[in-house]
Amino acid sequence: MSNNLKIVSGGQTGADRAALDWAIAHKVPHGGWCPQGRKAEDGVIHICYNLTETPYTEYSQRTEWNVRDSDGTIIFSITEKLFTGTLLTAQLAQKYHKPYMHICQKFTLNPVSELLLFISNYKIVTLNIAGPRASDEPEVYQFVKSTLEKAIFP
Repeated sequence: MSNNLKIVSGGQTGADRAALDWAIAHKVPHGGWCPQGRKAEDGVIHICYNLTETPYTEYSQRTEWNVRDSDGTIIFSITEKLFTGTLLTAQLAQKYHKPYMHICQKFTLNPVSELLLFISNYKIVTLNIAGPRASDEPEVYQFVKSTLEKAIFP
């Protein structure tokens, strides 16, 4: 695993916030794009997250720029089906010819191994982490944090 790993995410509650919280707790470089006004479903994204605002308030621009500016994307979820923002993330990864992987708690047999293989196989340095917001999948926050914890600091 690269010691140079950087985590990027959009700052939304749920998967995004879990990735950023994990990075901060472990002094792993982090960043990414967030909507103008640092908009998230729980209000304004705290300044402790090293995020840059896009020119517009639409979540889709933040999603696109995080995919575009990363080496690859992991989409975490609890359920198998991707909806709205997570589906857009996968479509944008295809548009930009960027590798991506969906790690689903219910169907991915070994999320830790899958994550490590993805990072290694694609030589990921800047990893975009995406997934549902907390109101859609409340359990995704803990799933992301525990997977990162076991993968990066076993």
